[in-house]
Amino acid sequence: MNRKMQNSHLAPHRQTPMAIAEMLDASGAAQTRLFDEAREVRDTYFGRSAVVRGVIEITDVCVKSCLYCPMRVENRYKRYSQNAGDVLEAAESVYQAGVGVVALQGGETPASTRLSLRLIPKIREVFAGNVEVLLCLGNKDRVELKELKQAGADSYILKQETSDPELHLEMCGEDLDTRVACAKDLIDLGFRTGVGAIVGLPGQSRASLVRDAILPGELGAQMMSASPFIPAANSPLAGSPMGDLNLTLNLMAVMRLLNPRALIPAVSALEKPQSGGQALGFKAGANVITINFTPERDRSKYAIYGADRFVVRREHALATLEKAGIEPLFGREAFAFWHRPANLNVGAL
Repeated sequence: MNRKMQNSHLAPHRQTPMAIAEMLDASGAAQTRLFDEAREVRDTYFGRSAVVRGVIEITDVCVKSCLYCPMRVENRYKRYSQNAGDVLEAAESVYQAGVGVVALQGGETPASTRLSLRLIPKIREVFAGNVEVLLCLGNKDRVELKELKQAGADSYILKQETSDPELHLEMCGEDLDTRVACAKDLIDLGFRTGVGAIVGLPGQSRASLVRDAILPGELGAQMMSASPFIPAANSPLAGSPMGDLNLTLNLMAVMRLLNPRALIPAVSALEKPQSGGQALGFKAGANVITINFTPERDRSKYAIYGADRFVVRREHALATLEKAGIEPLFGREAFAFWHRPANLNVGAL
């Protein structure tokens, strides 16, 4: 029995590609049952609570050529990179807000490793060690990752975006195996590791979405996400249709059922197809929300979903959680939540 089968909340006959595809296509009463089951699993393992994270977007410099992203290297515009003082000032704001998880996010560039190595110990000092330092900085080689871990990084998000090898090569200009190998290095080095998929990429098949649902469990990832494709100006896919919100929510629910102990965020992109989309994410089993602490002068420059992206502020995050009936976990509560033992177990449904 593989890792996915051991950890899943679903009985084996509900983990087949055909069964997963049926859940992904759920609508109406079937979708209601799917969401109810996903919330039941989340509440059984974590209660009606969610970790609140704070993200600081440290640079929009990127060496990649992803077709869906306006930050791609081919776009010639003035980029920004924060200095250590800027980031530490933002980290202090995260601390003062009572948030116990700091995420450093940026485009893929070697310079982010050097900056992070200087920043991580200082961020830990700001929080007197009671902080989860999470990185989302793209592919790094194993030596770099080991250095980041030794510096005090706890977690790393490396989304595969699509688990279809041909589509991944077309969209991202790299072999999927390269991305997966990096994720395996992260897990082997002891990082709490996250992966994720974009739903609605042009040319994406239902079979590849099924694979996106299965891959996190096979890797042993502790965090996973599903985001709707957002067509962004200044990208080759600007004229493509937006990803389907319901399909995205269904994938989130399936991820929850396959990975009961996972941290699954209601990402900011859920607000683009529909206002209140993040609240629907919690209805589908999410248990994480991220507040943006990037300094105002740089926030509008980080165009990962385009210049009109939805930016989550503290007030919106708290209102979303209240609407969903979810208790926010800050500071030491969030830190303890992330480190709680996975010792609860319920029978397969």
